[in-house]
Amino acid sequence: MTDEAGSKQISSWTHVYSGKVRDIYFPADASNHRGEDTYLMVASDRISAFDYVLPTLIPDKGKILTQLSIWWFEQLSDLAYNHLVSTNVPDEVAGRAMITQVLNMFPIECVARGYLTGSGLAEYKENGQVCGIALPDGLGEASRLDSPIFTPAAKAQLGEHDENITFEHMSERIGESDARKLRLQTLQLYTRAHEIAAGRGIIIADTKFEFGRSTDSGETDIILADEVLTPDSSRFWSVDTYEPGRVQPSLDKQFVRNWLLSPESGWDRASGEQPPELPEEVVAKTRDRYIQAYETLTGRHWQ
Repeated sequence: MTDEAGSKQISSWTHVYSGKVRDIYFPADASNHRGEDTYLMVASDRISAFDYVLPTLIPDKGKILTQLSIWWFEQLSDLAYNHLVSTNVPDEVAGRAMITQVLNMFPIECVARGYLTGSGLAEYKENGQVCGIALPDGLGEASRLDSPIFTPAAKAQLGEHDENITFEHMSERIGESDARKLRLQTLQLYTRAHEIAAGRGIIIADTKFEFGRSTDSGETDIILADEVLTPDSSRFWSVDTYEPGRVQPSLDKQFVRNWLLSPESGWDRASGEQPPELPEEVVAKTRDRYIQAYETLTGRHWQ
């Protein structure tokens, strides 16, 4: 059974919010699950692109995102606290949900880039910089950077576009001390994850992290939250096919973006109109890419 927002009604949990992909529930009984300091985060099979939630679902996508995030939390546990409390969730959302800690979130998407592509490449072509960071001349599509860079974005309201900002602008928003901590944490996590993934055949070209702090007064630890290093939040390329100077085949939702921008879709991004339904072939190939990313990274067979 679903409510008006299209989210599931779950026994003992009250739906409070739906984002582009995830649905959030608070305990109906505050005496359960440590009361109001936890919530249930459910990853749906919705997919978004260009700030639109597409009308087509990708089967198993929510489970893949959740299981891959849990795997990465384990790999990175020595570098960062994370918000995962329990995977003991109601049967109707088993595999696609986590009970997590309620946090005061920083209004920043913390992006690490090890390679030049996407919006970073577009900005570089304009002024030789990405988020105020000057880069060497002569870089192109998929160029590997000498060292990863931190390129924050200001989180926007649902349906609006996140805005790339400079580190200085970020410092003005949240304070220089926290900005420095988030930058250091982001680059440490990216560097470790890139090393792990490369050893398993995947290049993490870029990724985004989100962080928060406990709502308990006096708590100062920065906590890693939301999803981590998934095909939704990262660009995954194959080590075997990587070739600078061209657009890379990807194991992430860039495949969907590319189809939407192709003549085949018939969609004009500048029109302001909702994107069309995805064809069955695009849905199947997207699902296959997500599964391949999961299996390659974790070494586990997908169900």
